[in-house]
Amino acid sequence: MRWWVVLHVVIAFGFVAGLIGRNITLAKARSTDDLGQVGALVGLATRFEKLLVIPGSFAVLVAGLIAVVAQGRPLTGPGNGWLLVSLVLFVALFAFVPTVFLPRGKVFDAALEDATAKGTMTPELQRAFADPVVAFARNAELVVVVVIIALMVAKPF
Repeated sequence: MRWWVVLHVVIAFGFVAGLIGRNITLAKARSTDDLGQVGALVGLATRFEKLLVIPGSFAVLVAGLIAVVAQGRPLTGPGNGWLLVSLVLFVALFAFVPTVFLPRGKVFDAALEDATAKGTMTPELQRAFADPVVAFARNAELVVVVVIIALMVAKPF
């Protein structure tokens, strides 16, 4: 039963590593005007996304739910309220996918493709990199993950 918790934690490490790696890589891509570097860094960020973040988000959820069931823990009740709060917060992050990441990602991809075809950093690509909605969603994602980790470690209620 405890192995499910260990597996959940290991998957969570990979998921968080992917989030951090993607965000650091995109920050570096935002800060350069060298289109070759931008393309390479965006490619690396995409690898973090596809190899760790996307599958990790589903795997950490499934492994966590299996760990809860394997331990016979209810999602509510004395000492288990943190489980329900963590679950609600994590599932709420999925709302960013259809509302922010997919539509804004298409705009970004088009801007990157256009800039690559023109061989220069375009104002559209700079705007796509500076999109405040995406920045908010990425920051919210990190804050929520940190809060969930704190809840899982402290189990405050």
